[in-house]
Amino acid sequence: MATSKVTVQFPCPVEQVWQTVTDLAHTAWRSDLAWVEVLDETHFVEHTKSGYATNFTVTDCKALRHWAFTMENGNMSGSWEGIFEAAEGGTRLTCTETVNAKRWWMRPVVPGYLKRQQKLYLDDLRRELLRHS
Repeated sequence: MATSKVTVQFPCPVEQVWQTVTDLAHTAWRSDLAWVEVLDETHFVEHTKSGYATNFTVTDCKALRHWAFTMENGNMSGSWEGIFEAAEGGTRLTCTETVNAKRWWMRPVVPGYLKRQQKLYLDDLRRELLRHS
């Protein structure tokens, strides 16, 4: 199991960060995704540009404060949690992601992959938020 926790600051209101992160109908800002399929209020599927699908189940949603879900695909299972806090000059977002590789030979590469994916997501998010500031 690999866990990555990152805290970042954004120079915009918590409402804007929350709306951007949780709006599954508008994900064009995500450079790794082709599209998101919303199945119902707690289930969605992310489809990467390479055609890989990951299933998500929302486990907690407290507007403007906390969003958490489990995720699973053919290679891994895990969880993600976002804590949204108003901070001086904007918003503090703490993301914690835990991933379990399903194949033993993938376990050594998971920590690096996880950090790269988190960095890509947060870089994309920052670009999108600044574009609308």
